[in-house]
Amino acid sequence: MADSAGVLVLAETEGGALSPTAAELVTAGLEVAAGLGLPLSVAMAGSDVEATVQEAASLGAQRVYAVEDGILSTDKPELLLEAWAQICRQTNPAVVLIARTTAGRDLAPRLAARLGVGLAQDCLEVKVDEDSGRMIAHRPVYGGNAMAAVVCNGTPQMACIRPKAYEPCEPDDSRTAEVVSLSITLDESMARVKLVERVAEESEGVRLESAKIVVAGGRGLGSPEPFKDLEVIAGLLGAGIGASRAAVDAGWVPPSWQIGLTGKTITPDLYITVAISGASQHMAGCSGSKVIVAVNKDAEANIFKEARYGVVGDWEKVMPSFTETLRELLS
Repeated sequence: MADSAGVLVLAETEGGALSPTAAELVTAGLEVAAGLGLPLSVAMAGSDVEATVQEAASLGAQRVYAVEDGILSTDKPELLLEAWAQICRQTNPAVVLIARTTAGRDLAPRLAARLGVGLAQDCLEVKVDEDSGRMIAHRPVYGGNAMAAVVCNGTPQMACIRPKAYEPCEPDDSRTAEVVSLSITLDESMARVKLVERVAEESEGVRLESAKIVVAGGRGLGSPEPFKDLEVIAGLLGAGIGASRAAVDAGWVPPSWQIGLTGKTITPDLYITVAISGASQHMAGCSGSKVIVAVNKDAEANIFKEARYGVVGDWEKVMPSFTETLRELLS
């Protein structure tokens, strides 16, 4: 068995590179590792992980575990789950951190069950309690209306962290790490789910999760047509465009636009909301925004409690002049 991994980040890979969430997990992992006085390790499993080893080291990992197996390129979640389980058993980590991506949401609870421990899900922050020496995970409950502090009593302590909860760790190519190749046993018979088809959704403009500026609309717009006006504003600002769940549920915009507890989490420098009331479920997905500007005709709307700047008024009267002003300033 390899030496203890200390704090272990299970990083996903995309197209021969680390997933953007890996850098965020490393930031969280470094804080927990410092609090526990343990090393930080990053583990990757895939069909082509050799290129990602130095990338993980550059983020600050003291040890990198690499599992290379062509069978992991078949998009079968059970195989990645088994790879993660074998990595954890061989490395004996004190803490395991996983990103709450599509794969993480599916696999983290199943991995915890295989290891016989609990899991703190959808965490916004993880830190170490000085008195107990255990990791404390903070996660939203009751639809984002309250925060719970969760302690995992088993070992390894496991947390699944929401994307964008942490700032990505800055890479430094001068950093080095101990590289350990692990040997694991995988077999096609372990896979019960078969990928039948992958459908890629075409998208234009700025990617919502990484946008520095986001413009979003809500139920108060009344129909899908006003979103075309918001797209004009987004185009002028070079912004991503989003929506509240109510607008998505109404079928006005695609689900990929949804921001909130059950949608995407964003952390832009500027977030402009139009006709969004600011329900707690929506705010759970945008609370990391540096500046929120709200336009809503209801002066009592919850969004104004969170916004730095607010306009009380009908969007149909406010937004045309706002758009024209933008054009003048940017011309």
